[in-house]
Amino acid sequence: MILKIDKDKISKILIIQTAFLGDVILITPLIKAVKNKFSSAIIDVLVSAENYEVLQNTPYINSVIKFDKKNDKLKSFIMNALRLRKNNYDLLLSLHSSVTTGLLISFMKIKYRVGFRRWLSQIFYNIKVEHLSDTLKIKKNLHLLSPFGINENDVQTELYPTSEMRFEVKNKISELKKISVKLIAIAPGSMWETKKWPKENYKKLISQLTINNYGVVFVGSKVERELCEEIKPDRNYVNFAGELSVLESAAVIELCDLMICNDSGAMHIANAMKTDVFAFFGPTVKEIGYFPFRENDKVFEVNLDCRPCGSHGSKKCPLGHFNCMNSISVESVLKEIKLKFV
Repeated sequence: MILKIDKDKISKILIIQTAFLGDVILITPLIKAVKNKFSSAIIDVLVSAENYEVLQNTPYINSVIKFDKKNDKLKSFIMNALRLRKNNYDLLLSLHSSVTTGLLISFMKIKYRVGFRRWLSQIFYNIKVEHLSDTLKIKKNLHLLSPFGINENDVQTELYPTSEMRFEVKNKISELKKISVKLIAIAPGSMWETKKWPKENYKKLISQLTINNYGVVFVGSKVERELCEEIKPDRNYVNFAGELSVLESAAVIELCDLMICNDSGAMHIANAMKTDVFAFFGPTVKEIGYFPFRENDKVFEVNLDCRPCGSHGSKKCPLGHFNCMNSISVESVLKEIKLKFV
């Protein structure tokens, strides 16, 4: 059913996505599509505190609102409930199907409350949309707009580092760029251990890359800096892990010719900056929806009956063999890199 809504009567819109970094990046096509439909409306986006910076400078957004779920969840919940209620939104789009999000929505008097028809949180929506299966997560998100007759097909994600960020990181890697045939970003980390290609493999791969005069640019969080130090080569590299914000990392990745990473937030940053991605998929599979989507992207994976073993990952392989990652050879990755830059 397509809702007959006078778009001029929709003056304030709230979009909620308080999940992980990648999830936030993957809603940027939806934000753009909403702005195209409701061009005069104010659009606010509620995200978790750790992802507050991610959507800064996005031209379609009026304000990014912070929900601190880690440090003082109850206090942040109450403050946001009171603040958001006063904003008198006309339309809500919820991408996060959690009970906490649903309870927050229940405090707001919003005429059109749109969310996915799944899990317990659906009781808080008055417009429920099917959560599509076996398709790109971005398309699942965009389907949330189907009740309004919006059939958007542009899945390109976007991030907006400032010109100052771009200038600073360009200077930081200028010397490495001069001595390298190509720059390759490496993001070996993940929040889940089973999503990580073995560090021994990363180390072997990186050694071969620098032997062939590729420059290596490490990116990641503070907790991933030690891992990057363990796998770093003897030359032709710079380690930015733990030194840059998300948008600064995006500016660095934009200057690289390729991103090599696990199924992680770094993969989504690279897609948003239109840098080609080679990603390792172990416990997860593309059918879940979180995969690199651009033409020259490639996913390295092996077909196993035990895949997927979860929608995210875990601390260790449930079967103890970790064949999903151990079976992806360094040689196969090197071969594809050489073919790419031939």
